[in-house]
Amino acid sequence: MRFDFGQGASCAKSGQFRRSGSQEKDFRLKEGILVMNDMTLRQNIIDELEFEPSLDAANIGVAVENGVVTLTGHVPTYSEKNTIADVVCRVKGVRGIAQEIEVRPLGSHLTADDEIAKRALNVISWNTAIPEEAIQVKVQDGWVVLTGKMEWNYQKTAAMEAVRGLAGVFDVANNIEVRPYVSTYDVKKRIVDALQRSAQVEASGIKVSVEDGGKVMLEGRVNGWSERSVAERAAWSAPGVKIVDNRISVG
Repeated sequence: MRFDFGQGASCAKSGQFRRSGSQEKDFRLKEGILVMNDMTLRQNIIDELEFEPSLDAANIGVAVENGVVTLTGHVPTYSEKNTIADVVCRVKGVRGIAQEIEVRPLGSHLTADDEIAKRALNVISWNTAIPEEAIQVKVQDGWVVLTGKMEWNYQKTAAMEAVRGLAGVFDVANNIEVRPYVSTYDVKKRIVDALQRSAQVEASGIKVSVEDGGKVMLEGRVNGWSERSVAERAAWSAPGVKIVDNRISVG
């Protein structure tokens, strides 16, 4: 199962954050770093979900332990499930997410498998980022499986994004293969150069290694979840990348 995480934010390091009396109860010291209290973080997440106009968070449960958020409950569309994860990841203090929300289509969101397949092929064909007739679509009980071959990961991602918002979709398995056409040296150089150009990430704290076959490994430490996400997006943006093993720690 694939989850697309959005923006996050970092916890302030000791000595870099001044607390007022009202703020002190919201943070605790762990290994020399000020981290947000789980109860405060949980309430911030609930507030952010309620603030998002495209969501109805009434059936969503939120639990937090050491900055790791567990989401439960149910939504009518797969698109909403992914939007919830995106919203949660942009909340300051979030270090990780366990996504356990169910998709339960109701009423107008119920769609037959053959109709989902037709709509999926249509939206894919309308997307100029995806090569024509490069994708095969299989649907069973609302579960969509995408197969085919692409040169770039952004094309694979575009296919996923095109179908995940369709009515009746429970989940999407993106099994499209990305073919590497460049050397591991070129892939690594492109990723490192992209990280150094980014104003959102400290590139010196990240180690990049590339294996034959298009696997990229990221290691190191960053201040926030958003930096970790930026680094991963930079890796996926290189041609021929098939797997990104993101081992960057946050905090």
